Amino acid sequence: MKKSIIATALMSLFATNAMAAEETQELREVIAEQQKVLQSLEKRLNETESRLEATADQMDENASANPFANTTIGGYGELHYNNYEDEDAEIDFHRFVLFFGHEFDSKTRFFSEFELEHSLAGDGEDKPGEVELEQAYVEYDYSKNITTKAGLFLVPVGIINETHEPPTFYGVERNGVEKNIIPATWWEAGLAGNFKVAPGLSIDAAITSGLNVVNEVTDKNAYLIRKGRQKVAEASAENLAYTGRVKYTAIPGLELAATLQYQTDITQSAAGVDEAAATLIEAHAIYQVNDFSIRALYATWDIDGDEAESLGRDEQTGWYVEPSYKISEEFGVFARYAEYNNQAGDSSSEAVETTTVGINYWLHEDVVFKADVEELGGSKDSKGFNLGFGYQF
Repeated sequence: MKKSIIATALMSLFATNAMAAEETQELREVIAEQQKVLQSLEKRLNETESRLEATADQMDENASANPFANTTIGGYGELHYNNYEDEDAEIDFHRFVLFFGHEFDSKTRFFSEFELEHSLAGDGEDKPGEVELEQAYVEYDYSKNITTKAGLFLVPVGIINETHEPPTFYGVERNGVEKNIIPATWWEAGLAGNFKVAPGLSIDAAITSGLNVVNEVTDKNAYLIRKGRQKVAEASAENLAYTGRVKYTAIPGLELAATLQYQTDITQSAAGVDEAAATLIEAHAIYQVNDFSIRALYATWDIDGDEAESLGRDEQTGWYVEPSYKISEEFGVFARYAEYNNQAGDSSSEAVETTTVGINYWLHEDVVFKADVEELGGSKDSKGFNLGFGYQF
């Protein structure tokens, strides 16, 4: 009986060993097949890497052969029709702008903006236009958090000063507060840096040329901010301007920003007038929830000097609020209320009050038709409507 049990056990053990040997052989065959697959994949990977290297080399050769391979061209333009009480209706191709940019390498870039205003420039009242170089600077990335620029660039202030292409804002004309108080579009020459100090939090700092608000104290435009833009055209640089901005965008749909600029003498040391240090404070908020958006901005200048005070232009302030609603991808409606004082050509300290309502129709996200109705009160008393068309590419 014991021998039978032992024999049965031995037979079972031999059978188990035979099955294990068979399974081991099958496993070896599977491993061998997997090794062949891995070898095939490795070969394909090497071939792909070789092709990518060849493509990169070819692209470098093409870039070397074509000096414009890393050059970009863009632009924007806008046509306006204005019809107000007590004024002749007017149609004007207000702006025709071309952008030219070039990427020298992954860290170094050039950008420029060349503009023709009012279609025709030259001597005489029948040629009201201007040819202007609004931007021409080189930008360099010192790191992923620090970018610098040198040359002629837009001052980091307000909402539309840096982003003013027609499809990006509501209304045919740019709002009066940012036009007269900030004053957009405003560019200077100098050095600037952008510092990303935390996710959604950045600081801009710039040292640039400044404004010159005095040609003659008796001139009706003396000490008006917009008339003080020198546009970097043989501009007086006796007194520079220092600008800082903090911007917060960490919350989706929200932008909060504040700018402070200080200029040691906004008269550029003009003879016969007091030295006039000037400080600009600007703050704005943009908030968008789904298809509803609201913009609000406040800006104020504080200007020293007896001459500015005697003209009532030692303080120049403006603000506006603008809600809008995107009805569809094509249509959007908006309303805007704005107040600002010391408008060009009027020494009155009474504010201009502006109420505007209108509609935008985007034929394409980069092509827009606009219409609005506007009523002006305060030191200006008029009403009318505007039609416009704009594009960017």
